[in-house]
Amino acid sequence: MNENPMEIFRREAPAVADAFDGLINAIVAREGLDQKTRQLIYLAMKASAGDAMAVRAHIPMAVAAGATKDEVSGAILMTLTVSGVSGVVTCLPEAVRYFEQKAREPAGQDPVR
Repeated sequence: MNENPMEIFRREAPAVADAFDGLINAIVAREGLDQKTRQLIYLAMKASAGDAMAVRAHIPMAVAAGATKDEVSGAILMTLTVSGVSGVVTCLPEAVRYFEQKAREPAGQDPVR
């Protein structure tokens, strides 16, 4: 079974998941950064941690906010000097796969994960 980890979190700890959602909503509501910049920063932080699953989930959000392939790849590559090669070799392939699949999809359709 390939159940979404966030769905498991919500099912097993609904009150904690609700509190987490509130925290995320408070951060997103802050002014100062546009959505594309937020997503690129988030991608870089998750890539730095080697969290390919989060990177895979947030690439479409970054693209929806206007990020290009070069910007997404660049955000992931920025982690190299801080966190080493591990996050890059774990997460950059996710970006490459996403954009390769996106190029094969009909216009306006997001690649299915």
